[in-house]
Amino acid sequence: MKLTRREFGLGIAAAGLAAPSTAWAQVRPAPAAAGAVAAADAELTAFLDAAFEAQLQLDPEQLTQLGRKDKQDQLSDPSEAATAARLDAMRRSVADMRRRFDREALGENARISYDMWALELDRAETWVRWRGHNYVFDRSGPHTGLPNFLINQHRVDEPADLEAYAARLAALGPVIDTHLGRARASAATGIRMPRFAYDQSIEEVRRLTTGAPFDGGADSALFADAKTKAAALREAGKVDEAGERRLVAQVAEALTGSVKPAYERLGAWLEADRAEASAEPGGAGALPDGAAFYAAMLKLQTTTDMNAEQIHELGLSEVRRIRGEMEVLKGRIGFAGSLEDFFVHLREDDRYYVSNDEAGRARYLQLAETYLAGMKARLPEQFGRLPRAELVVRRVEPFREEPGGAAHYSSSAPDGSRPGIFYVHLADTRATPLYEIEGTAYHEGWPGHHMQIALAQEMSGLPQFRNHSFYGAYGEGWGLYVERLAKEMGFYTDPYSDFGRLGREIWRAIRLVVDTGIHAKGWSEAQALEFYTANSPQPIGKIRSEIRRYFVTPGQATSYKVGMQHMLALRDRARTALGARYDQKRFHDMVLGQGSVPLPVLEAQVERWVAGV
Repeated sequence: MKLTRREFGLGIAAAGLAAPSTAWAQVRPAPAAAGAVAAADAELTAFLDAAFEAQLQLDPEQLTQLGRKDKQDQLSDPSEAATAARLDAMRRSVADMRRRFDREALGENARISYDMWALELDRAETWVRWRGHNYVFDRSGPHTGLPNFLINQHRVDEPADLEAYAARLAALGPVIDTHLGRARASAATGIRMPRFAYDQSIEEVRRLTTGAPFDGGADSALFADAKTKAAALREAGKVDEAGERRLVAQVAEALTGSVKPAYERLGAWLEADRAEASAEPGGAGALPDGAAFYAAMLKLQTTTDMNAEQIHELGLSEVRRIRGEMEVLKGRIGFAGSLEDFFVHLREDDRYYVSNDEAGRARYLQLAETYLAGMKARLPEQFGRLPRAELVVRRVEPFREEPGGAAHYSSSAPDGSRPGIFYVHLADTRATPLYEIEGTAYHEGWPGHHMQIALAQEMSGLPQFRNHSFYGAYGEGWGLYVERLAKEMGFYTDPYSDFGRLGREIWRAIRLVVDTGIHAKGWSEAQALEFYTANSPQPIGKIRSEIRRYFVTPGQATSYKVGMQHMLALRDRARTALGARYDQKRFHDMVLGQGSVPLPVLEAQVERWVAGV
């Protein structure tokens, strides 16, 4: 499955985007008459909406993600030919836009939309250029991503919806085979993921193809999901018992006839090719044209021109600063040993963990819900606009769960048919300490990813593609920014939870050092583990999982701290420029009011706001 905007967080600062200025300045209105500008803006919006709809029609999975049922019996085509066709369609669309519209005759928001549609093409060009360098079957690969998509996003309200579910399962086999062809082609050029990633994927393949209808065990994840959805149809009076059996039989046939054989082929190739993979993982620098690939990933992820050395130095500086704050808080807590001793204490003391059983996992989820409820009640203090979309907290499905895996968010459907989901890995509760729950909840839920993405989806008056864009530096930067904001609001009343907040911030600073260390400086897994462990209280299992994530997704981990630092700097500049006229609620509404944007666009957006005040 191709990576979604949310999953990959592509974004670069294209030359056509509004460049940040060195000082706040009044933005002069366009000379054209207001009526003519409004008409041109409306025409551009209609053009972009039509272009976005054409793009969606080539992507059945995104249609489903948006809550629609168009092409619900199909999966998106991941072949090289289909990828080239989508890219060519985007090229024609951007060229047509440039022929038909005079950018200078547009209003400010329309110019941003114009630039961002062109940027979508730049992003796609870069992504396709380096597509072969990205590992196909890593932890976020299609072998787990597509089952997760079917379970959590394919909505079943009518019998035809479950028939479409079975059709998608039948299509899953050929799609997996197409991705396998891509993986084989990359391996032939020397691009292989580390051996640990092969081991993880082999285990995931086994989990997904174990149980009924494949063997005599308990229902497999996809079969159990289909049975649940079929039973719900019967309970709603949409089918009788015979109809329910018929639908379940269709799913079983697709699973055994298409999914199982394709996953067996995938598993066999992973087992065979594993021997060619390095037991000692290497970074992007070890790949063909690796330095250029990593530089492109940094630009995509941060939406800045920062190079690896600058990002590395920023990380080291932030680690030093946050360690200083940790020392002060450790003293207030009353721990007598060194900071490193305190890290060990937090990792090893049972008081900081729930029990590693179902009761402990239920307690963890309940604590997360309690923190979210407390934050939600106080959102009006900081935000004028709140989204309508609901939020739920769930444990990651067993077939893709891993000890120490990072919590993550899955967006709600724009029509309200699916809530936003804050996912937590709880396979090993010793990798999810209690002192981190609060900050994690704010980052993934209120007022973090759920609030930002739901508000973007609910925006009106802008081209629809902007409702669904996601730039990692903006989205992840916002998630980390609100962890700090919660402290300013008076949350983290437990000093250990506050230390967990600092632990989460230093984790993102460590990422800058370790990601660039691995991919630009040739650090080994042991070097990365040594630096991380010396500067973080996180459990070793989580640290190891994080480091392995960095090895297989070059550059993605740098977006968080880079984005946060830019947002804090913009807020400080706005406060200084406006003095007593600064209104933080309005500042936040302005930052969230245009959806996810590259950092240079956000800076220009803040400039205009300050000038307007």
